[in-house]
Amino acid sequence: MDDLFRVDYDGPGLAGVDEVGRGPLAGDVVAAAVILDPERPIAGLRDSKKLSEARREALAELIREHSLAWCVARASVAEIDELNILHASLLAMQRAVAGLAVQPGYVLVDGNRLPRWDYPSEPVVKGDDRVAAIAAASILAKVQRDSELVALEAQYPGYGFASHKGYPTAKHLAALRELGVTPVHRRSFAPVRALLAGP
Repeated sequence: MDDLFRVDYDGPGLAGVDEVGRGPLAGDVVAAAVILDPERPIAGLRDSKKLSEARREALAELIREHSLAWCVARASVAEIDELNILHASLLAMQRAVAGLAVQPGYVLVDGNRLPRWDYPSEPVVKGDDRVAAIAAASILAKVQRDSELVALEAQYPGYGFASHKGYPTAKHLAALRELGVTPVHRRSFAPVRALLAGP
């Protein structure tokens, strides 16, 4: 995978960073940072959205066991509503890198934007399918966020969080209209904001 993207850095501590959960109407946005161990490669890393749930779970366990360092962080629903989803996503990424037990020498971030930080870094468009460390971060972030949305299903039954993971599906929008807005919904997002505003 890394053969698809070349970076002018071959020192220690190359971190990959990705986030999950920009589009949903509910739940935190979750980011992960991973420094893979070149001596313990993990086969099968790719964009988490292209993997089955079972494969993601298995790979996440390998990533946690074999990486030199990893961290999962977040920005809350309140922070999303205060900052907007882009800046909340960048904040979650900042927190993930800051939480690494090994400080990175270079950081590759999925997408076309970088958080404000002092690390040598660059964005990589579609990096979760081009850079192994970003793919690993994508997997950790998605496994974590999905598990949290499954837990929200028990806390707020009837919304279907376990199936749609907070995304604006027809079922989710219908449940919002019928059951109302919960504390885990993002009030700044248009469908939620419209419901709160009333007819």
